[in-house]
Amino acid sequence: DILVDGKLCDCDIVVDCKVGDPIPLEVKLTNWSKHSVGPFALTVTPYQDYQNGVHNYELQDAITFVGSNTFYIDSVKPTKDSVYFGALLFLYTGDFYLNIKFHEDNCSKELPLSWFCLPSVHIRAMEPMV
Repeated sequence: DILVDGKLCDCDIVVDCKVGDPIPLEVKLTNWSKHSVGPFALTVTPYQDYQNGVHNYELQDAITFVGSNTFYIDSVKPTKDSVYFGALLFLYTGDFYLNIKFHEDNCSKELPLSWFCLPSVHIRAMEPMV
């Protein structure tokens, strides 16, 4: 599960947030396999989709992470959850998406396939109301 600003993200959900306010990001992974998985890293990369097949990943002037955009995970035990917290800070208005990728440190341990099917996260950064 992925939560942005406390809202569960699904493929049809757009999360609205305010420019200049830190937005909490929570990634909850559940290991339904019969063995522990890990170690691995999870990286969150924001991008803009121009709807013409072009994605802009050069957003360092538009979005910043409070802390790191990479979470390092030792292991997730069978049938257990592991939750990771971060925060995003949007500096400009616009529609943004989050790309979440896993990086295995040990090739002999496979990550659950369901983790590669995380929902698309769509965030709309708007000007704060005065």
